[in-house]
Amino acid sequence: MLLSYPYKFRHCNQQFEKISGWLDRLRATYNWCLRDRIEGGHQEFIQVHCCDLKTRVEITRLTGSLVRGNRLYNPWRIGEGTAKKEGEKDQSPQRSASLMPDANLINLKASRPWDRNIDAAVWQSTPARVNESFNKFFNAGFPKFKGRQDFKSFSYKPGYVKIKGSKIYLPKIWWMRFSNSPSIPDGFDIRMVTVKQKADGWYVSVRIENKTVPDFPIIPDSEFKTITGCDMGLTKRVYLSDGSAIDRPGFATNKKTKCLMRVRQQKVSCQQKESKNGSKAQLKVTALHNKIQQKREAYQWWVANKLIKKYDAVAAEDLPIENMMKRCQPIKSNTGRFLPNKQSAKSGLNRSLSDASWYDLTKKLEYLAAKSGKRLDKVNPQYTSQTCSKCSHVDRYSHNGKKFICTNCGHIDDANRQAARNVETKAREAYGLTIVKEIRSKMVRVDCSKPVQFNLFEIELCEGLPDNTLPEKGSRGVWAGTQRAFNCLSGMLRK
Repeated sequence: MLLSYPYKFRHCNQQFEKISGWLDRLRATYNWCLRDRIEGGHQEFIQVHCCDLKTRVEITRLTGSLVRGNRLYNPWRIGEGTAKKEGEKDQSPQRSASLMPDANLINLKASRPWDRNIDAAVWQSTPARVNESFNKFFNAGFPKFKGRQDFKSFSYKPGYVKIKGSKIYLPKIWWMRFSNSPSIPDGFDIRMVTVKQKADGWYVSVRIENKTVPDFPIIPDSEFKTITGCDMGLTKRVYLSDGSAIDRPGFATNKKTKCLMRVRQQKVSCQQKESKNGSKAQLKVTALHNKIQQKREAYQWWVANKLIKKYDAVAAEDLPIENMMKRCQPIKSNTGRFLPNKQSAKSGLNRSLSDASWYDLTKKLEYLAAKSGKRLDKVNPQYTSQTCSKCSHVDRYSHNGKKFICTNCGHIDDANRQAARNVETKAREAYGLTIVKEIRSKMVRVDCSKPVQFNLFEIELCEGLPDNTLPEKGSRGVWAGTQRAFNCLSGMLRK
């Protein structure tokens, strides 16, 4: 089993200055390695055979000079690329572009004496990060140089970090206190430790592993009893197929937070750039963003736990959120001017979408479902809000704002709850789920278990007991007119 736990440091001032200095120097080393790869690629033009970019089996002409290029003077491991005997295979192959900077770190430390106090394991992970950015060239784009806002973490290799109670030992930083909650279970080995800087302090992420402990349980489909369909919304966080809904508190879009953010951003704009007061004002803005993010994540974990505990299977839409938040296409007139394209309204919608963070909620649902042995099914969101759940008729005119009125059968329902039912139906059909619905008996209201008749004559209202019966004489809360009326009624019945 492989787990990961984040904790917050409780460091002193000396340790804070040391970690901050490490981060700045590691960022400079990252930029130096990236510059070396780029300049080496411009100087060398390696002609290789072309191949399919998706397979990544062989380097193409497009990326050959970028991945294999290097300006360092240690291309061979040992022996300078020659075999020991004739006819034998070369035992000292050429170093790759990722290993050349790693082998040159000794010379780099000799030329930079201020980098000698950095741990060797942390130092060697920097060229590996550069190589990883080049491997993601086709998905994430060309690697960029890191600034202070982009480079905020470093990692230790397995076997270097020790944990004892609420203290953690980092090489060349010494023992540091951290909030050990939840505590690390016994029998797990520390695989990797990542130190990361956030707006409210320094955090450490500990990845632990125990191969003897089995992975998360898997419940067979035949044992699933309940299922629900989820429709993500803006007025509500989640609309469920059973008719219920979960509220969405606007952490970043409420009136108080927007006013506070506007005031702090105005203070940043009034200060001089790259000044101490400007940096202090910017730290306050960053701290507010971090507080909003923490509240949002805590609420998402609460929502995910609530859904996973209540239902055995959860169906959600696979929404293309990146495409939903793109800018509107410009509309150009015949005169050469641009017409209004409703981008201002789209900006407000994008803020609401980012505050709702549907993608993060789906990821948390997926993680908790796998941890508890349950399942999360993603379905195609096409026509979920235009399909009638009664007659399966698809018509875009049936969806009218928040209401759904079917143009075929006249079925009327809330549009979001209607979409949630369609998501559940799609999941049943796509994944072949045979879940027996539990028929719930109609519940009788507690406040009307013993009905009392008041329509014989007009009387004033009175306060009843918990069992919905009237109190006796002399009880508190009974009005005189009500008591006289019932006394008269009882006398008439006796006669």
